[in-house]
Amino acid sequence: MREVTHPAMSFLPYGRQLIEEDDIAAVTAVLRGDWLTTGPAVAAFEAAICEVTEARYAIACANGTAALHLAALALDLGPGDRAIVPSVTFLATANAVRLTGAEVVFADCCPHSGLMDNEHLTDALARADGPVKAVMPVHLAGQCTDLAKISALAKAQDLAIIDDAAHAIGSRYLKGNDAAKPIGDGRLTEMTTFSFHPVKTIVMGEGGAVTTNSRELAERLARFRSHGMTRDPEQLRNTALAYDEQGKINPWYYEMPEMGLNYRVTDIQCALGLSQIKKLTRFVTKRRALAEHYDRLLSDFAPLVRPITRSQNCEPAWHLYAVLIDFEAAGISRAALMQQLTAQGIGTQVHYIPVHLQPYYQERYGTISLPGAESYYARTLSLPLFPGMETDDVERVVDALHDCLNV
Repeated sequence: MREVTHPAMSFLPYGRQLIEEDDIAAVTAVLRGDWLTTGPAVAAFEAAICEVTEARYAIACANGTAALHLAALALDLGPGDRAIVPSVTFLATANAVRLTGAEVVFADCCPHSGLMDNEHLTDALARADGPVKAVMPVHLAGQCTDLAKISALAKAQDLAIIDDAAHAIGSRYLKGNDAAKPIGDGRLTEMTTFSFHPVKTIVMGEGGAVTTNSRELAERLARFRSHGMTRDPEQLRNTALAYDEQGKINPWYYEMPEMGLNYRVTDIQCALGLSQIKKLTRFVTKRRALAEHYDRLLSDFAPLVRPITRSQNCEPAWHLYAVLIDFEAAGISRAALMQQLTAQGIGTQVHYIPVHLQPYYQERYGTISLPGAESYYARTLSLPLFPGMETDDVERVVDALHDCLNV
């Protein structure tokens, strides 16, 4: 399959999609068909997500933020409730909680991996100023948090788990001596959310999904995705309006038992997603090979530059290749390094500014200290990683780092 080339490929961004001719053909077929939205491609993509994750149900939606919000709504999070969110994540994880009216309790993370563990969860529970209903661990950069331990603690505390796997489609988690299981399988969590933004492992332009093993949650997710509407006879309440004189449901009839949103996804997006998900194994294999090449080449840069600490609890599908840099010892600021790398045609990014430092959350909750999150943020930098790269691109990035850091 031929990659669709772009004239700007001499510049290496930190991430980008890999679109091939069969992806374009899949989207074109939808455009030539009868359905543009809420059609057969959506159902086919959801079935493919279930196959990849081994979950019973998958609900596709507009984007990863919508997936998080839908999951929070499906748990009935609302005013008076609290959910624990690690501070090293994208804004959407915390914002999804606040959009329900519930409050966020920020958790710290490991300063060397950015992952929340049970120590940080326990600390967040102790700081909560009221009952906590849920915890939302984040599988950062494609590495899984220790789901087995978090699940055990959450169960003991009667907490529901929504794990944010925006970075982790294709990652597998480990539980004791069991064989590795796919993230999103629902064995240890109530719901798992995914994102298919263009820099993610598989892409839909914009798109997301929630997986679960609960039929009740899946039904609620599907309703909330489409304004809270239902045509399910078992859920209809106003029978006087619903049925005709023969006792059949009126063909136009629907009800809204709960308010929802328009978080529907299109057949156009799902056609692309369905084409991309068939390449998941290839994409994950390529990302892992590129990450291993980075690891080998950067070994001589220690201790100035180190890859983030590798989790022993997963087989990651690397979304990001993040390193930790001692900028003070290097004698260069992060901004200056990023500018120098950009001048050499290499894009980088910072994942993420800890959410507890955002003005909105500081005004709401005051200033809190999360030293692990702040230490991780102070040193992290994401280098280019995407399946369209080759090993010589990795070497180009490392050579540029060598020049900029005088290693």
